[in-house]
Amino acid sequence: MTVQPLHAPRPLGLSSARRDAAHFINGAFTQGTSGKYYDNICPVDGSRIGSVPEGGKAEIDAAVKAARAALDGPWGQMSLNERSVLLGKVAAEINRRFDEFLAAECLDTGKPASLASHIDIPRGAANFTMFTDVAKTVSTECFTTPTPDGAGAMNYGLRRPRGVIAVISPWNLPLLLMTWKVGPALALGNTVVVKPSEQTPLTATLLGEVMNSVGIPAGVYNVVHGFGGNSAGEFLTQHPGVNGITFTGSTRSGEALMREAARGVRPVSLELGGKNPALVFADADMDKAIEGVMRSAFANCGQVCLGTERIYVERPIFNEFVARLKQGAEGLRFGRPEDPGTNLGPLVSELHRKKVLSYYAKAVEEGATIITGGGVPDMPAELAAGAWVQPTIWTGLPDDAAVVNEEIFGPCCHIRPFDTEAEAIRLANSTPYGLAASVWTESLSRAHRVASKMEVGICWVNSWFLRDLRTAFGGAKASGIGREGGVHSLEFYTEITNVCVKL
Repeated sequence: MTVQPLHAPRPLGLSSARRDAAHFINGAFTQGTSGKYYDNICPVDGSRIGSVPEGGKAEIDAAVKAARAALDGPWGQMSLNERSVLLGKVAAEINRRFDEFLAAECLDTGKPASLASHIDIPRGAANFTMFTDVAKTVSTECFTTPTPDGAGAMNYGLRRPRGVIAVISPWNLPLLLMTWKVGPALALGNTVVVKPSEQTPLTATLLGEVMNSVGIPAGVYNVVHGFGGNSAGEFLTQHPGVNGITFTGSTRSGEALMREAARGVRPVSLELGGKNPALVFADADMDKAIEGVMRSAFANCGQVCLGTERIYVERPIFNEFVARLKQGAEGLRFGRPEDPGTNLGPLVSELHRKKVLSYYAKAVEEGATIITGGGVPDMPAELAAGAWVQPTIWTGLPDDAAVVNEEIFGPCCHIRPFDTEAEAIRLANSTPYGLAASVWTESLSRAHRVASKMEVGICWVNSWFLRDLRTAFGGAKASGIGREGGVHSLEFYTEITNVCVKL
């Protein structure tokens, strides 16, 4: 299925009571027992949104035990149809409370409401209904097997939930990417313990209210806030009661998580970093290519795992492409999320801004030609404390430059010319990463030929971020392990048992 926007942007508002996050364990909100809290800061203006409790071993243990009890109790005893009805109600309630989820997401991330209302919240709801449809319609295998006595045997597969799933979700698309994991996990009969990013705690907390209001049994959905190392994230991945771990984040964190998962030989599903290329051929529709690459490089202030940071343009159209992308970047408008004219928000935090600006400085050191941007925009006084950076375009860097090879996760890209199709393919694949790519050409033969040679999990042709939720999603090489989406989610969120019956 494809997802269309359900609502136009509305004025943002979230009650003060919901600005303070809380753990959600066994169907109840709690501040936990650690006594540790941290401030949740709005990246738009640097203001304090509210407080967030930091979970420790006690909170993680309670959440995992609650998830196990629900798995062994009411949730595990429900039929697939009964679970599907409840998860459909979850989706409906997210849509009914659309404005609250939108306000929470924009407070945490600073992204424009026009973006979050089109992508984040509708997809967050759709993830619950999509996977119940998959669970109800996908069959397993059945074979008849000859035996020496001639009577034969029958073999068939049975799927069962994997168990308690640890969900560690990122800050760039908090509700969408969290429910992308929680939706199939619950549809297939598992229970979950969610550790959202410490920077974006609100929608995961708010979803607990939805779970209770529609009658999801206590312990099915649990949330513990905190950080990674020596905090909730590490304690969750180390807990022996966790049966599988799904994570979206950096490659370095994914490597650390895999080491933890090795204890107990627990499976992982990892969507990790990327340094995604766009290949623009001379026969491309220039208007389409500029519009698509603009979004892929600058949407969500460049904080999209599938975003484009490397652009390779065939030499005859190189100068025109650079000039037009520059014009587009300089036409982006900063502002508050609720302003309908805003189409570029801040980075998620001051800490992340320091990282992005360090790459802006490194590009200069490595000899880049700055086509536009490269610094911090002048903002009104009331927004000056926000985590703003300019959309930035470079040319002229060597292929081994750090800025060309390392994931930055900001609104920036490097554009390089190429002369042959073979050269473009070689450049696109010359990275340890393999998450996504896009190819822009009006030649049908070239489109299929080049896409088949991209060493990535997803390759778009003349489009970007166009998703059918039934299709496989994940990364190749250092960009991840496993695939989710449609039937592919069954491979991680269920165990299959072969039953052999001698006839």
